Amino acid sequence: MNKTTPAIVTQDAVRRLPRPVLLLFCIAYVLPGFIGREPWKTADVTAFGIMLDLARGGDWWNPGVLGAPAEVPGWLAYWLGAWAIQGLPFLAADTAARLPFIALLLLTLACTWYSVYHLARQPAAQPVSLAFGGEANPRDYARTLADAALLALMACLGLAQLSHEGTPDLVRLAGTAAMFYGAAQLALQENRHPYRGVVGWLIGSVLLVFAGAPWQALLLGAGLLIGIVAAGSSPRASSDWEPAAAIDARRWSVPLAAASLAALLLLAGWLDTLAPMVSPALPAAIEEWQRWGRMVLWFAWPAWPLALWTLWRWRRQWLRPHLLIPLWVTAVGLVASLTTDRLDRALLLALPAMATLAAFALPTLRRSVSAFIDWFTLLFFSGCALIIWVIWLAMMTGFPAKPAANVAKLAPGFQPEFSIWLLLVGLSSTLAWLWLVRWRAGRHRQALWKSLVLPAAGATLCWILLMSLWLPLLDFARSYGPLSRRMATLVPANSCVVVDGLTQAQESALRYHGGLTLVRIGQPGQGACRALIVEPDRQDSLAERTNLTEWAFKATVRRLTDRKERLLLYLRVRPASTP
Repeated sequence: MNKTTPAIVTQDAVRRLPRPVLLLFCIAYVLPGFIGREPWKTADVTAFGIMLDLARGGDWWNPGVLGAPAEVPGWLAYWLGAWAIQGLPFLAADTAARLPFIALLLLTLACTWYSVYHLARQPAAQPVSLAFGGEANPRDYARTLADAALLALMACLGLAQLSHEGTPDLVRLAGTAAMFYGAAQLALQENRHPYRGVVGWLIGSVLLVFAGAPWQALLLGAGLLIGIVAAGSSPRASSDWEPAAAIDARRWSVPLAAASLAALLLLAGWLDTLAPMVSPALPAAIEEWQRWGRMVLWFAWPAWPLALWTLWRWRRQWLRPHLLIPLWVTAVGLVASLTTDRLDRALLLALPAMATLAAFALPTLRRSVSAFIDWFTLLFFSGCALIIWVIWLAMMTGFPAKPAANVAKLAPGFQPEFSIWLLLVGLSSTLAWLWLVRWRAGRHRQALWKSLVLPAAGATLCWILLMSLWLPLLDFARSYGPLSRRMATLVPANSCVVVDGLTQAQESALRYHGGLTLVRIGQPGQGACRALIVEPDRQDSLAERTNLTEWAFKATVRRLTDRKERLLLYLRVRPASTP
């Protein structure tokens, strides 16, 4: 064993988290948010609109809305959703389109677990041998850290919403996790199944390259290959046994992984999909750096403070594979978030590796720190759950009066509807939280993963409560459904609608929720349309694109939860003039 490791772990501390509990965690975290809700603004509904367009006969090589290319590149994400819509016509289109993304989130969680399991089996990652024995078994130690990393990932506050959207960002997250797993598996010294690492690497490369992030695949691949090579030169533990077949396999698996990534990048270049995901300039203003810092603080909580602690306590082993590989993946995600306006979505890709680093902090934490994490988590998430319940009660009964008035002010026109099923889901999750708190206080006090059970369970609890008790309110506030359905009642039946200046999200919602047939202004066929929908900022220059004498203003339709977002409706009063 490596005697310079800061980890001192006994066998009692590597008790396995029961598999049914871990699986239940994953299911409870993944399913809410994918099932039962409408597409939300703006990335979610935009991506869904593109998938729906493809499923109804759009150009598969040029995904977009109404002939305009997708604002966010990512062929594979749109293809997956469109295939699901076509293959599952008996389901609602938005539900069918999300099913592949459920699988992608599960893939992300599984890849994170196995990545940490392989990295923790590295000789440099093992705990120190005790003078009288009793140190942790290497495989049990690896399983315990893998459980902890998975809990840390699900506890990250920023993961909840973005990982439950059917967008290219989730495909990129799964691709990053799969490449991470491939590198961790190929770096394993006792590698009897290197083909698994190659397959994971290949899947991750495909997902990243064809989800609009080829440059990120290149950066990740270059650094991860260095980490794999570094593993080959790392000292071996005295108990390790590496058969000749595994040594020979590494000689072909690493070049094959590099060649597959190069081939995919060449294919992406040939298909003209090598558009950069990020802008080349770093933020210059202090305000932008502060905004980035605030985003990292809450988005990656609670993984980032534990990750920093890992880097400090393991500071002499940064070049060892168990730190070098996740550190590189984290660095790529952080730098990418610095160079794009979509910083939260770029930062999302760093979370699996950051959770891995957080797991390696646990063998070095003092008991007082673990107790502080438990108490802070208990108070924070219990308080959040209480607030969710109080506001739900106010929506249903009008008491307490102040929260009810706040809901009425922020969501005018919302009519709450009682659902026994949503109530049962909320009650079940709350009772499970109370049981878990009692269980955590009474058992498994020595297990390494104990400090991350409550953060993961608390984040899952609040997410379930939001997606059950607050789901009707969130759909009303975050969906274009109410606006689209109101607009549909004002538009003449069986008529197409000309649109001018609308976003792809608004166009997608009007087509799906409102059932409207849209034609962009200036496109063929607009002469037969009897309605015109205009974005207010385009109203002053509308006369430059159409003959205003043919139209009469009808109404202004607003999103009731956003006074600044409104659409103008015109109806045709004269036949379209012929050129």
